[in-house]
Amino acid sequence: MLCFFVFAVSAGSRSYGYGGGQYQIRGDDVQGRWCIAKPSAYNFELLRNLDYSCGQNGVECRQIQPGGSCFRPDTAFGHASYAMNLFFKAAGKHPWDCHFNGTGIVVTQDPSFGACTYPL
Repeated sequence: MLCFFVFAVSAGSRSYGYGGGQYQIRGDDVQGRWCIAKPSAYNFELLRNLDYSCGQNGVECRQIQPGGSCFRPDTAFGHASYAMNLFFKAAGKHPWDCHFNGTGIVVTQDPSFGACTYPL
């Protein structure tokens, strides 16, 4: 399935094209976006994303370690989503910072739950 996201466009927007589609993101829209794993991604892809993200400067993955507030659920999807969002934030929240070879998706609804807070 191929998905394209279209956000409201203002005078200060930038366009980014990929393949035949195009999407636009306002400069002031950056704060209300998170990056999570696509539910359709395979576990081996998510584990690769987790390893990559947690190995980058500015990404601190303590919260998905045992005892951390985001350790549960102890799943590849949960841990990868949290780590991918940390990378997305550290890298500047550009659309391409959530690509992860097609396994990441930018969402506008906060994925935080319980004591687990996904940073903006």
